[in-house]
Amino acid sequence: MIKNKKYSPIDSQVFPRFSGIKTFMRLPHETQEKEVDFAIVGVPFDTGGSFAVGTRFAPEAVRSMSSLIRPYNPGLKIDIFEHCSGIDYGDFAVNPGYIEESYQQIETQLEALLHHDIIPILIGGDHSVSLPHLRAMAKRYGKISLVQFDSHGDTWDSYFGKKYTHGTMFRRAVEENIVDPFKSIQIGMRGSLYGPGDIADAENLGYKVITTEALREIDSNILGKIIKERVGDSPAFVTFDIDFLDPAYAPGTGTPEIGGFSTFEAQQYIRSLKGLNIKGYDVVEVLPDRDLSKITSLAAANVCFEFISLVACNKKIKQHS
Repeated sequence: MIKNKKYSPIDSQVFPRFSGIKTFMRLPHETQEKEVDFAIVGVPFDTGGSFAVGTRFAPEAVRSMSSLIRPYNPGLKIDIFEHCSGIDYGDFAVNPGYIEESYQQIETQLEALLHHDIIPILIGGDHSVSLPHLRAMAKRYGKISLVQFDSHGDTWDSYFGKKYTHGTMFRRAVEENIVDPFKSIQIGMRGSLYGPGDIADAENLGYKVITTEALREIDSNILGKIIKERVGDSPAFVTFDIDFLDPAYAPGTGTPEIGGFSTFEAQQYIRSLKGLNIKGYDVVEVLPDRDLSKITSLAAANVCFEFISLVACNKKIKQHS
């Protein structure tokens, strides 16, 4: 255990959880990179959205709901801050309305964090921001394995004639040779399609696709084995589109799809990733204006908590190896 680590949340037994500046889990807001294992980063950009927009406000909303989260994860049996140190880095600078310029800004800022071997946990933003995330990851670690929880494959060639949107980035990632699709997996695809080729397009690029129907036939332990066999020891990036969840659990998103998963199921699936060589994470597509009860932001905050817990589990393994 590393009790001397510098960065951990303030004590909610001293300062009530409704008080204070809203950082994630009440972590200190820091922009220096020493003695840091993970960093929460907001990516408030939604110019890539094709339907409802407003996900630029998600980092603020998710941080607000995260104040309810405590540091011990009973599912993984880990006390996060006994094993790692984390900060809320704040938000990356973006240029609203200008997607390619914002991509460059995001990539450059993320590179600086990765240079210090910090594991980023990025809160979007629409899903288009995953492309600059992957670009930065590939510069630091080489070709990346993608683990994608989503209801959409996001491998269309273009939207309204444009190559950069929240429905095209995982095709671009293969074309740019920054993702190894043969060591990557898309999980939870469902909903109406433009045609039967939509799923086949992802498979033809090399991705393994597990649809919602197929996932319903297996449990989280089997899913974990499938993912680990697919990814192996490769450096991996996990992306979680909040529309992986059923709209009953996540109504605040831009393109909801019925027939999805519960928050409990999502927890089990994420926990099955324990032991993977994960170098970064993002959670995207939370739309606070459609989330009047705040349950979508709460779900996203807890997805981030599960990500942080995986960071702590991997640190614990290294400390005892």
